[in-house]
Amino acid sequence: MAESKETLKSNKNEKNNGKSWFNSSWLFAILLLTFIVFQVLTSGKYTQKAGQREIEEMVMHHDIEKVIIVNEEQAEIYLIPDSLKSGRYPDFAEQRSFGLQPPKPQFYHTFGTVELFQKFFEEAQDKAGYTEEQRIYLDYQKRKDYLGTFLGVILPFILIAALWIYFMRRMSAGAGGGAGNIFSVGKSKAQIFDKDTHIKINFNDVAGLEEAKTEVMEIVDFLKNPKKYTSLGGKIPKGALLVGPPGTGKTLLAKAVAGEANVPFFSISGSDFVEMFVGVGASRVRDLFKQAKEKAPCIVFIDEIDAVGRARGRNPNFGANDERENTLNQLLTEMDGFGTNSGVIILAATNRADILDKALLRAGRFDRQIHVELPDLKEREAIFRVHLRPIKLEGGFDISFLAKQTPGFSGADIANVCNEAALIAARRNKTVVEKQDFLDAIDRIIGGLEKKNKIISMEEKRTIAYHEAGHATVSWLLEHASPLLKVTIIPRGKALGAAWYLPEERSISTREHILDELAYALGGRAAEELVIGKISTGALSDLEKVTKQAYAMVAYFGMSDEVGNMSYYDSSGQSEYGFTKPYSEKTAELIDHEAKKIVEESYLKAKEVISSNIAGLTQLAEQLLEKEVIFSEDLERIFGKRRGEKHTEAAAPEAAAAGSSEGESGAAGKPAVEPEAPAVPSSETSDTGNGE
Repeated sequence: MAESKETLKSNKNEKNNGKSWFNSSWLFAILLLTFIVFQVLTSGKYTQKAGQREIEEMVMHHDIEKVIIVNEEQAEIYLIPDSLKSGRYPDFAEQRSFGLQPPKPQFYHTFGTVELFQKFFEEAQDKAGYTEEQRIYLDYQKRKDYLGTFLGVILPFILIAALWIYFMRRMSAGAGGGAGNIFSVGKSKAQIFDKDTHIKINFNDVAGLEEAKTEVMEIVDFLKNPKKYTSLGGKIPKGALLVGPPGTGKTLLAKAVAGEANVPFFSISGSDFVEMFVGVGASRVRDLFKQAKEKAPCIVFIDEIDAVGRARGRNPNFGANDERENTLNQLLTEMDGFGTNSGVIILAATNRADILDKALLRAGRFDRQIHVELPDLKEREAIFRVHLRPIKLEGGFDISFLAKQTPGFSGADIANVCNEAALIAARRNKTVVEKQDFLDAIDRIIGGLEKKNKIISMEEKRTIAYHEAGHATVSWLLEHASPLLKVTIIPRGKALGAAWYLPEERSISTREHILDELAYALGGRAAEELVIGKISTGALSDLEKVTKQAYAMVAYFGMSDEVGNMSYYDSSGQSEYGFTKPYSEKTAELIDHEAKKIVEESYLKAKEVISSNIAGLTQLAEQLLEKEVIFSEDLERIFGKRRGEKHTEAAAPEAAAAGSSEGESGAAGKPAVEPEAPAVPSSETSDTGNGE
């Protein structure tokens, strides 16, 4: 262990020694030092300029010690030290020079020619009555200003070179230069986690995803005990592709694999390969695999691989030399090709597996596709337990209740709920986080921020109330509709009002399920027409959702008798850049007709349900106007128990308590002329099913 530590220190020293000594701080230090030296050497060189009259007075008083003619351009006049004390030159009475400096002249005089100055100086001495012994003779010297030449000629080039090096280093660092110079732009930008920076995440930190963890555990077992597999002639898969919606924990699962295996882990994003320079992406791929082979066995994780793994030949820039395709070709070669990547396992994550190149997904490259789906009820409860560890909860907190309240939530959404609940509790100056804080956090995430300062007229508020009551009435009285949880006319985000549902978590939906869901989505528009006698723009989101679902029934799910068992859905994504539709114009007209027919039938069903229960609808709307929030037990009191009540038995009582504070807030509504926006898509469109 001691030797290994010494070798690590020596390696670090070698790396440090290999680094360039140049730093931007050195540049400023050199400039400052040069300026100081220049000032020291040149300060006081020529103190004052003297004219001919001043020189004549100096000669008359016999104050001049010597005169030096420099380069036949100017005269340096040195005074006798005793004359400086006479009081005639007060400026030089306290003059001192540094020990490194030669004696400085007190005056200097510039002249046109040496002959004229020499004649003037001799005549001045004759007037002063100088004897032959007292006469001062001019001394001629040739001087070269080496410092001035250096500062004026050589120093600018040095400064330009230093600035060029400085900016090139900055540019290379910003463009991805790993080694700190412009030539390192092709180096890999992968973040390396090894023994020094060990990943502490393991499978205990990844709640749910049991099937996905089972798949990747085999990779971990191989990295720990490779002989167990190689002794039988088996080969571990070279790559595993994690596929799933955003926020389901793909990246977290990859880090847990590295933490469990305790091997070096290279983490890089797919966009890090793509650069504005041609060939950089392929160069970075080569450098990444070169580093990985040196540290084998190891794991290479490429996040968002669809940035470079998009299917080739479908680039809109026809005929262009696409840098992304060159990068993908190099990646395919490194993963298979003629090279051997023994002990290097590739993990990748994407939520767009349908657009990946087929060559990337074939056996020998990404042998396995591990689907990481949205968590179910039990998995959501386990995820809540992980994210609730650092949060101070009230005593006897029921975590399973939160799991029931959040169908369709991903792991990232659940983490957001926990954090938002803690912030809400802190905002209310609480010492612990209570159940009400979590329910308010769920409402905040689903519906948006509560609008408390909006002013709405009573007529508009009545329209919104009957609209939401129509949704609630139809959904309660139809057998296959999603169970209602809560209805509110308090605006949140862009929504005028909202209805919360707890849909059944099912994998497939029948035609009856979809038709009932279309009917209750149109219940708001039907209530406006039957009770108020006018229709408004508040049903915009309902109509958008219904239209998309009706077209999906006809064109995708084969649920139309006229069109038949035909599906024009392309799961491979190959028609992304297609110019033609997969059906004729006649079929397109038929699809339009059938979709409109489905919508009209659903609307008539909604009107029929409301017409036969108009008294209950009115009572519900008036109660909604009074309380602003109503719950499932209010509908049960008005309409009686509904079929499928088993889905709401556990959630409705708690939801009633959850919504009491919201009803008391008394937030103003949003003008009915603006379209009603859904809190989140309901179950028939995205399986999140937490609002309308």
